[in-house]
Amino acid sequence: MSGMPLETRIWVTFREGVYDITDYIKKHPGGEKILISAIGGQLEPLWTMYPFHEHRAILQTLEMHRIGNLALEDQIDDPFKFFDDPYINDPVMHSDNHVVVEKPYIGSGPLSRLGDEFYTPNEHFYVRNHLPVPQIDPNTHTIELEIEGTDNKKCYTLDDLKRMKNVTVTAALMCSGNRREEMVKAVPGAREMVANLTPNFISNAQWTGVPLSCLLKDMGITTDEKKYKHVQFIGLDKEVTGEPYSASIPIFKATDPYGDVILAYEMNGAPLPPMHGFPIRAFVPGHTGARSVKWLKKVLVSEHEAPCHYQQIDYKLYGPNVNWKNVDYSACPALQMVPVNSAVCRPNNGDTVHVEDGCINIKGYAYSGGGQKIIRLDVTSDGGETWHTATLDHQDKSEAPHHWAWTLWSCKIPVKKDASEVDVWCKAVDSSGNVQPESFKNIFSWKGCPCNAYNRVKVKLSH
Repeated sequence: MSGMPLETRIWVTFREGVYDITDYIKKHPGGEKILISAIGGQLEPLWTMYPFHEHRAILQTLEMHRIGNLALEDQIDDPFKFFDDPYINDPVMHSDNHVVVEKPYIGSGPLSRLGDEFYTPNEHFYVRNHLPVPQIDPNTHTIELEIEGTDNKKCYTLDDLKRMKNVTVTAALMCSGNRREEMVKAVPGAREMVANLTPNFISNAQWTGVPLSCLLKDMGITTDEKKYKHVQFIGLDKEVTGEPYSASIPIFKATDPYGDVILAYEMNGAPLPPMHGFPIRAFVPGHTGARSVKWLKKVLVSEHEAPCHYQQIDYKLYGPNVNWKNVDYSACPALQMVPVNSAVCRPNNGDTVHVEDGCINIKGYAYSGGGQKIIRLDVTSDGGETWHTATLDHQDKSEAPHHWAWTLWSCKIPVKKDASEVDVWCKAVDSSGNVQPESFKNIFSWKGCPCNAYNRVKVKLSH
C-alpha cells in the first residue's frame, strides 16, 4: 500500500546460507552483538569469537530462518579462513582436566579428585571463561578506581598494591552454572544448554590481595554511603563488539571490611595464573563466580549496575515460569550470593562400588554463599526413607557470616544385601538453616542457574 513505511529486515549470511533474523534477534540474548557485527554481512566473525554456536541446537534454530543461498559465484569453500583465531594465545591447560568447551575455555579438574584436597591446586581449579585471555604486561598494567561523575580517581600499579597491607582469604569460588547438567536433564522439555556443566565447577583456594574496603575508604566511600549503590568491576577481556567483560556487586558488600572483597594478585601462595586473572582480579567471596572479574582494569563506584550482558541478562534469578517469550530482564535481579549446595565427588554417576560390611563409602563437598557455614550434610540411599549424617572432614575455622570456604565430607551408608544398584542423594544445611530443595522441577531457570537441588548419583554395587 502506498504511503506505508517498509519494515527494515535484517539479513545475514553463514557459509552458503542467507538468513532473515529480523524476528529472532529481538529474542536473542546477545542480539546487540549481531546488530553491531554482522548486519548485512557474515556471521563467521561471531562464530570465531563464540565457537560454541556450532552446537547442534543453535544450528537448527538458525536453519529455521534460512531464506535462500548465496549465488554460486559468491560462495566460499571456507569463509572462516579470513578471520584470525582470537584464542590462539590462550594458555594451555592441564591435560587431566575435564573440558566442556575449548573456546572460550570452560574446564575443571576431574570430579573424582575434587574432594581429595581442601585447597584445589591451581592447575585443576575450574575455569569458566567467556572471552579470549588478554595479554597483559604486569610491569605497565594499572588499576583505576573512580567514583562515577566526579574527578575522584586513583590509579595503582601491581607493585603499589603489593606494598600495601594485604590479607589472605580462604574461599571457594563457584561458577553460576555449576551442576547445570542436572537441571536440564531433570526438567522435561528444557532447552539444550550450550555448556551443560557437571558438579566440578567449584574449587577452593587461598586468595591474597588488598581489601577493597580500604581502597574505597581512601576515596571517601564507606559503609555509610547513600548515593552510590553499586561497585562495578571492568576487565580487559573484550567482546567482538569491543565491550569489556564487567560485573557489579552491591555497595554494602564492597565497603564492608568484614565482606573480605579483595583485589587479588596471588592464588594459593603463587602469582595468579593467566587463566585466573593475572596480574590482578577482583575476588568477591560468597558471591557467584561471575562477579569476581578477572584481568581487572577498573573499579567504578556507580549508581548503576554494570551494563554487561552477563550482569543484565545471563546470570539472573529467573522464576520457573520465565522463558525467552515472556522474560522481562529488568524485573529479575542479578544473581549475587549463591544458595546452599552440595554434591557427591566419589563415586561418580554410573561407577561400580564395592560393598564392605554392608556399606559403601561416599565423599563430596558442600558450600553456601553469603558467608554461611555448613552445619550438616545428609545422605540417603533409599529415596529419603532414612537419612545418614555425614562426617564433616575438613572445614575452615572461620565462623558465619565469614565462612567463605567449602566443606569436604564423607559418609558410610548401608545398602541392601540383594541390591545391584542404588541411588545416593545428598543435601546440605547451612548455619542459617537453609537446606537444598528436593527437586529441580520447581526451581528450574531457563538460563540454568543457580542449580542447587539434591545431588543424585546412581551407582552399581559389587558385593
